[in-house]
Amino acid sequence: MQDCKPVNTPMDQTKLEPYEVENTKTSPNPQEGEYREIVGSLMYLMICSYPDIAVAVSMLSRFASNPSPQHLQAAKRVLRYLRGTSTYSLCIGGNNVTLHGYSDADWGNNIIDRRSITGYLFCIGNAGPVTWASKRQPTVALSSTEAEYMALSFATQETIWLRSLLRKLQIPEYLNESARPTTIYEDNQSCISLAMNPVHHARTKHIDIRHHFIRDHVDKEIHLEYLPTAEMVADSLTKPLPAPAFKYHRENMCIKHYDNTITPMTKASMTELLNE
Repeated sequence: MQDCKPVNTPMDQTKLEPYEVENTKTSPNPQEGEYREIVGSLMYLMICSYPDIAVAVSMLSRFASNPSPQHLQAAKRVLRYLRGTSTYSLCIGGNNVTLHGYSDADWGNNIIDRRSITGYLFCIGNAGPVTWASKRQPTVALSSTEAEYMALSFATQETIWLRSLLRKLQIPEYLNESARPTTIYEDNQSCISLAMNPVHHARTKHIDIRHHFIRDHVDKEIHLEYLPTAEMVADSLTKPLPAPAFKYHRENMCIKHYDNTITPMTKASMTELLNE
């Protein structure tokens, strides 16, 4: 794929379906080995520094046991995207240590079992994200509000862990247990109302109790704010998007082009920097 033709997005909006031909020992799947190697390598990249391919890797990994030629083509498309963005980098750092996050869900995305997709990411200051996730929810949501509520539950758990980590790192803003709540942006008004209203409604009784722990942390560890879907960065972690929307969210993730002509830091210059 060294000389492949680049593409603008890691995944098109075509729904991937299971391979109908069974993979048996007598007739091994010819693309299984190559497919697993590609997906495994992409997963490493996604976990380390490429949140923009998170949803593609999440969807492709579901078919690792028996991939079809269509799945292999979709995996190679991600390689084509990486080839076209090889001069892009995730920008992090700065003096601002204020933590904030984005939570979103795509209701009933999976056409196989109709489970929704959770997507969230957290940033420190005005730089890029330091943690992110795109994963299928463990149960089927009966409404978009429930799907968003489940996603917010996972984002709240991540918030609590990150605040604890920052406290252990002796970050002054988080040393006090009653530190300023972490803002989580959510694009579903009903989800925000449900999290902030302690009254149980007949239409929400079916939601698993474990997700209601959000209410115990609202205005303590977390603060919810509404953000329109068009500006929701985590939307790119729940489903494949058209190129204009994807590029907009990628820019807001602080994944930007850098000058690859910069001379790499040598051992001598690094030692000099450490001594300073």
